[in-house]
Amino acid sequence: MAAQENPAGKTSHEPESLRELAITRVFEAPARLVYEAWTRPEHIKKWFGPLTYPVTMADMDFRVGGTWRFAMTGPSGVQNTPFGGQYLEIVPNRKIVFTNAFEKPEPGITPGTMVMTVTFEEKDGKTTQVWHTLFESIAQYKDHIGHGMEAGANSGLDQLADLLKTMR
Repeated sequence: MAAQENPAGKTSHEPESLRELAITRVFEAPARLVYEAWTRPEHIKKWFGPLTYPVTMADMDFRVGGTWRFAMTGPSGVQNTPFGGQYLEIVPNRKIVFTNAFEKPEPGITPGTMVMTVTFEEKDGKTTQVWHTLFESIAQYKDHIGHGMEAGANSGLDQLADLLKTMR
């Protein structure tokens, strides 16, 4: 099998199909609003992440080459390890590509950099958003899924749907 390089510049010999997650959601809002909710820290704090682990720190330099850094705070009131990355591609109202990694190793999580691609496709006033994550390794994929990443992302997207109703 040939090595595959992801947009973060990492090379893997593992098939992409075994280390990717895609979550699709249709929102009752135009693409410009769904996109905007991804681009401003005040919006991110209202929806990103599981309901019980809100983002309490959101620093964003939203431009290609800019960086972002978030942290969530759990029910105990303790802020978790920050995570973040760099914006690789931005197409307003259509696409955002960025890297994502924890700042320091997390117990039970294989370290590595994920590449996330979020696309927005509007039709008849509704927007289909696809949130695609490419993990650096199969082990990293399994660890994140095992720790509830998919359920947490879906919880966040439920909150995003609610936020979008207020952004009209």
